[in-house]
Amino acid sequence: MLHMFSDVRAFQHDPLRLLLTRGNEAERGLVPLRLGPAPVFLVNDPDLLRPILKAPETDIGKGKLIKKLTPVLGRSSLMLSGEEHKRRRAVLQKHMAKGSVEKFLPHMCAEIRAVGASLALGSFDPHHVTAMLALRTICVAIFGSQVMSSGDEEALVQAVGAIEDDLAEEMFRALPFGPVAWYRRRKNRVCAKLAMSTVVQRLRRKAGSSSALRDLEALGLSDRDLEDEILTLLLAGHHTTGSTAAWMFYHMAADPALMDDIADEAAECLGDDGELRLDAVKRANLSATLVKEVCRLYPSAWWFSREVMQPVTIGGHDLKVGTSLLICPWQLQRDGRHFEDPDRFLMTRRYNTDAYIPFGAGPRACAGMGVAMLELQLLALEIAAAYRFTAVTPNPAPWPKASVTLIPPPMTIDIEVREVPSRILHPGEEAQHLPYIPSAATASISTLQSVS
Repeated sequence: MLHMFSDVRAFQHDPLRLLLTRGNEAERGLVPLRLGPAPVFLVNDPDLLRPILKAPETDIGKGKLIKKLTPVLGRSSLMLSGEEHKRRRAVLQKHMAKGSVEKFLPHMCAEIRAVGASLALGSFDPHHVTAMLALRTICVAIFGSQVMSSGDEEALVQAVGAIEDDLAEEMFRALPFGPVAWYRRRKNRVCAKLAMSTVVQRLRRKAGSSSALRDLEALGLSDRDLEDEILTLLLAGHHTTGSTAAWMFYHMAADPALMDDIADEAAECLGDDGELRLDAVKRANLSATLVKEVCRLYPSAWWFSREVMQPVTIGGHDLKVGTSLLICPWQLQRDGRHFEDPDRFLMTRRYNTDAYIPFGAGPRACAGMGVAMLELQLLALEIAAAYRFTAVTPNPAPWPKASVTLIPPPMTIDIEVREVPSRILHPGEEAQHLPYIPSAATASISTLQSVS
């Protein structure tokens, strides 16, 4: 017998399976979910996204589902509405739009090559590698380059990881915690935020004058609000891009011919100095398509919500105040009505549909979309140029873990160094070993060979 809590157990056990099944099997529109006394609808019709996401916040706002995260994220821009949200978002867009982060391209490539050099010859777990790289990249955007020590990095990883676990546990609960569990979680959260605060205060003293941090400080935020904002940025840039990059590595390993083709594309993007050229990267369609398809299968913002603030009619439903609207890119982008053979990884797709929203949509779409897309594309080009992935387990792709983002379960990728010419070729000469590897990537190969 169905009742107001009949979907709670399935949602807590596997929200991905529940939302995918309900959304794909129902007619397009609003699909009711029984997650408590307040009405909740899954939006499985992309034609309804624009009126929902672009509605005035006085009519359809962020709502109570996101408010559950207030104890963790405080008064960050993710939680705010109105003019204060616009003020802070303007700063984030200034520093994280694609055109703004392109100035970091040489530094981002250097970070990627350093990570490549750290990979053990033989095999590695991709998520362990990519999550750390994503954290480094977001710290460059927030604080400027070369301000974070390895100790600061490790402290932030541990603090952000603890807070992410806290967030994930909160996201999928329909009933409140008991007093013992509530106290334990609060104590762990306070300790993690204190550790992060200590690192942030140290990084603030070393941050560059043109960094996002300086512009946030110029808004006159309190120390607590500033730390909430930075925590949200670290969470947004750590496991979101890091998880997506791990899935990208998986599909590169599962298709060696694709990885070889991306290595060829990387060679075509080189300048005379052996570095990737920005203008050429912008025309690198194969690596860009790889990023788009991975973001379709494993969207960073795999769900978000809105709440009805004034009575409104959507999709033929008269919705009362307090109704929650759940939008799930994971479901929309795996729906056969919008993408043929939707669970299959295909490099021949087109993405000109409103159902493709891996970074959200509307005025509150992810401000870090530009830096994420560029970072993922550079990662594919640099790593494919220097290495081959020879095997991956498990195969086929495992089911993601639903957390703040779609976390990959433990995976193992076998890796080997690509053969490279013994010297830089002169114009007109042909390499003896193909594809030719960028001299920029040769540094990481040399490092590996020297320690192997």
